[in-house]
Amino acid sequence: MEPSPSRLQLRFVQASYAMVAVVSALLIYRRYLQYVRNPQDVAASSGMYAGGDLLLEIFICFLFLAPTVALMLVIRKSESAYTAYAKVLLGLSLTAPLSVGLLTIPVLNQWYWGDAIIFRLFAMPLVVVVLIFSRWLTRFARARRLISYALLIEGLTFIAVIAGLFLFSKGGYG
Repeated sequence: MEPSPSRLQLRFVQASYAMVAVVSALLIYRRYLQYVRNPQDVAASSGMYAGGDLLLEIFICFLFLAPTVALMLVIRKSESAYTAYAKVLLGLSLTAPLSVGLLTIPVLNQWYWGDAIIFRLFAMPLVVVVLIFSRWLTRFARARRLISYALLIEGLTFIAVIAGLFLFSKGGYG
């Protein structure tokens, strides 16, 4: 019989994810209010505000890492749970090439869709770290294979984005 994680441990992980989601939503809403209440400041210092948005994204990604590590440790001994987790990671990795494809559609580069696409692409290095750690922790061949596919998709997309930046850049500042 396969060992399964206890309900208490899973409830703790669920509560952690819920808490991080609420905190993240509040932080994003507060940032939104800052944009609405100070439009002149945003227009005058748009680069600084964009940098602040990036730092907020990185902070939120690191907030989500804590419950993810707890989840990996809780489900580590259950093959069915870890395989389901690996399938979720594979689905997450498929959003990277999808984001690159959607980036080429001009209508989606505006408003919040464009921001979500760019934020997903900026999160690629952190997703790669999670994939490597998840693969390292797994004991099961099927889950390891799924995570390897996810790592391959994420890594190739990352390399393609970096290569695209170098190939399609306009040149210097002259």
